[in-house]
Amino acid sequence: MAQVKVHSLFTEFDINLFKAGKHYRLYEKFGSHLVTVDGIEGVYFAVWAPSAKQVSVVGDFNFWMEGEHQLNVRWDSSGIWEGFIPLIGKGTKYKYKIQSHNNDIKTEKADPYARRCEHPPSTASIVWDDGYKWKDSTWMKKRKKHNALDAPYSVYEVHLGSWKKHVEEDRFLSYYELADELVDYVKEMNFTHVELMPIMEYPYDPSWGYQITGYFAPTSRFGYPEEFKYLIDKLHQNDIGIILDWVPSHFPEDAHGLGFFDGSHLYEHPDRRKGYHQDWKSLIFNYERNEVRSFLISNAIFWMDQFHADGLRVDAVASMLFLDYSREDGEWEPNIYGGRENLAVISFLKELNEEIYASFPDVQTIAEESTAFPMVSRPTFVGGLGFGMKWMMGWMHDTLEYFAKDPVYRKYHHNEITFSLAYAFTENFMLPLSHDEVVYGKNSILGRMPGDEWQRFANLRLLYGYMFTHPGTKLLFMGGEFGQYNEWDFQESLDWNLLDFKPHQDTKNYYKALNKFYKTTPALFEKPFTGEGFEWISYDDHENCVISYIRKGYKAENNVIVVCNLTPTVREKYRIGVPVKGKLKEVFNSDLEEFGGSGISNGKAICIKKTAWNGKDYSAEITLPPLAITVFEFKS
Repeated sequence: MAQVKVHSLFTEFDINLFKAGKHYRLYEKFGSHLVTVDGIEGVYFAVWAPSAKQVSVVGDFNFWMEGEHQLNVRWDSSGIWEGFIPLIGKGTKYKYKIQSHNNDIKTEKADPYARRCEHPPSTASIVWDDGYKWKDSTWMKKRKKHNALDAPYSVYEVHLGSWKKHVEEDRFLSYYELADELVDYVKEMNFTHVELMPIMEYPYDPSWGYQITGYFAPTSRFGYPEEFKYLIDKLHQNDIGIILDWVPSHFPEDAHGLGFFDGSHLYEHPDRRKGYHQDWKSLIFNYERNEVRSFLISNAIFWMDQFHADGLRVDAVASMLFLDYSREDGEWEPNIYGGRENLAVISFLKELNEEIYASFPDVQTIAEESTAFPMVSRPTFVGGLGFGMKWMMGWMHDTLEYFAKDPVYRKYHHNEITFSLAYAFTENFMLPLSHDEVVYGKNSILGRMPGDEWQRFANLRLLYGYMFTHPGTKLLFMGGEFGQYNEWDFQESLDWNLLDFKPHQDTKNYYKALNKFYKTTPALFEKPFTGEGFEWISYDDHENCVISYIRKGYKAENNVIVVCNLTPTVREKYRIGVPVKGKLKEVFNSDLEEFGGSGISNGKAICIKKTAWNGKDYSAEITLPPLAITVFEFKS
């Protein structure tokens, strides 16, 4: 048997923290690390496999021979196997061959803490250490301002594999190529943040990245880990934040992954009622196990520590929170209080957010949570889960349903467009038009819009304008900004050729202008999560299908009035109530000709009259363009 030297990176304190579920930097200890022992360079390996009776490192350096390089089990009942293998180095491919105490079951597993993985369909881990030198110190010092809850927050959601492809070579763009093309595009479009669908290594392209096997390795599909860091660095150097999709809710059963790792249910819950997702045919983490909690929290911290991520969007939180999620009676077991809440998950999510915000107070965690579970985005010290924001799924469903209706019928569904304000301030909401809304026969966002071509694009501009003036932060999936006509296909590039046609180019220009207007209008972002930032003028004019409201910032002089005409009928001398005297000046209009509109606008300043209306002491008569949003500011 080849020599494996006894060596450890773990202190007794590390072990105690790990067993208690309180070690949040496990990536510094577990996995493969280039080290020098007794003057000899080599690699230290450490893996958690408490049910194993033998663990070998197999790889290209020993012709994948089991037993050649056996790790040593620690004496402290931690279940950690470790050792130093001399004279191997960066680029070494390896796996762990594990023989279990359970019926001598043998598994061959990728390293859960590997920093780099082979390109799928190959599945080996790779010893790696990139030594990347960051150049984003300016961003890191000031990002607290950019990521604050009273800062403009307009997110471009991207699937890197299908945003744009190298057509001539029929391949993905690399991280380096994306660092030029994607960064330039996002900057041109005035987005404040990019959100990447899961970038951690995953074996199966049709999963879109939501079935992860390499939690600590950016996917090799687009290049090396340091090249991904370069992409993030370039975003930061251009004042663009990056949010990573993070999936602590489930993982696939692939033979090389975390499932049945050491011949036992190590990472997944042993009870299939808590440990298996019927919808996704995947395994669920055992949130009751301390070491698993440490693994997951360490992973979240890793992407902020090592890759300078500005936030995590946490996937499928609703599926984690409820024991009966997508289960029939008899397929789940109530908690100790007889309820359906998963108490271990609740405590895990609180602990996760507490640690993230303690270590990185200038980032955000965002929950994709689709139920009415209370206080998701409230601090843990008042009983909340501690997320910074939560996706507003109700707004998304109601709004898309409303806009899909022919305008002639909208007056019978007026409450669908106004109802969101009844609960808009119960959480810190992000308004998402995400990838989930443009797949599986749902149609593209443009494809949902009714009417002839002109009306469809006008409806799309109106929808986006309504989203940007509604309280909350904003998220749009790639392609929506120029009116992608087809549903999203993860195997194909976006239809960039559509920009050869004027309606799509106009829509792109509109979204660019909308982002700029949002970023430069404090009333739209300074109070996005409180009723102090919003006041209805009229929510009950269902006959005309018009809604109007005031958005408020810290300074009253920055307040703006928003009016949405949800029909194609031009309305002249439409009266709205106004709280103060003076004049109104139109500052944004989705019907401008440069956006593909009809060009109807309020060209001159409008005098506010001492005529009570809509419960206000003053009022003004304005012109409402067809299927358009108009924004006014106050002038003395």
